[in-house]
Amino acid sequence: MRRQPFPPPYRHEHGPVKNANEVVKEQLTFGQKASDWIADKVGSWQFIISQSAILTIWAILNVTAWMQHWDPYPFILMNLVLSLQAAYTAPMIMMSQNRKADRDRIEAHIDYEVNLKAEIEIKAILENLEAQNIVIAELHRMVEELRNDKVSVASDANPDHS
Repeated sequence: MRRQPFPPPYRHEHGPVKNANEVVKEQLTFGQKASDWIADKVGSWQFIISQSAILTIWAILNVTAWMQHWDPYPFILMNLVLSLQAAYTAPMIMMSQNRKADRDRIEAHIDYEVNLKAEIEIKAILENLEAQNIVIAELHRMVEELRNDKVSVASDANPDHS
């Protein structure tokens, strides 16, 4: 039997898989953390309900005159406060969304690296399986030859049973 060459043992020569959350978290600056915090708070039901309650109380207090009118109808001061709030929160929310897009790109790149590693490992497995298939086929052929030799030796030794 000729000796079949097996592929060399596979060596994992790649770095560990990275967690996208950890990669992004390491890169965050104070401003980025602040914009994420603001985007999380402003984009919540708690914020909407509390802001709605504040605006309702503001309007009721100014319409009913329970206190001094600091912002009479049509609530110009309230509009100014809401405009300022929108002017400052919108860019912060956009910064947070842009960073989420950056995070998605990092995650896609890490997924790509994982897929490349998996492809290399699958290729190594398939090469080993192919080598094993060749050896098994050769062993099967040898077993058949031995069976045929045994049958022919047995029939040569005992010609009466033919």
